Amino acid sequence: MHLCWKLALMMMVLVCVTGQHVNDYRRPTRVGVTCCKTVSKGRIPPETKLIGYKHQNALSPCVDAIIFYTEKDKYCSDPNARWIRQRLEGLKKIED
Repeated sequence: MHLCWKLALMMMVLVCVTGQHVNDYRRPTRVGVTCCKTVSKGRIPPETKLIGYKHQNALSPCVDAIIFYTEKDKYCSDPNARWIRQRLEGLKKIED
């Protein structure tokens, strides 16, 4: 029984190490995801000065969102919220 346990452990290690090398070439060059993973339907206060926006498409783990930018922050908002269209007026669209 002890020998079977050692063999099973060695096979698991071999599979893990081999699997790592096979997937190396598939890794993206840009690692890390900075996106909206949740959105709010709540209004951004009118006194908050927005400088731009971006539409983010849903691609897991990111969700469909309108990202509003201020000088220091960003707000992840639900694109279907009623107030969105009004706040988009006059703002420049930010491209990545």
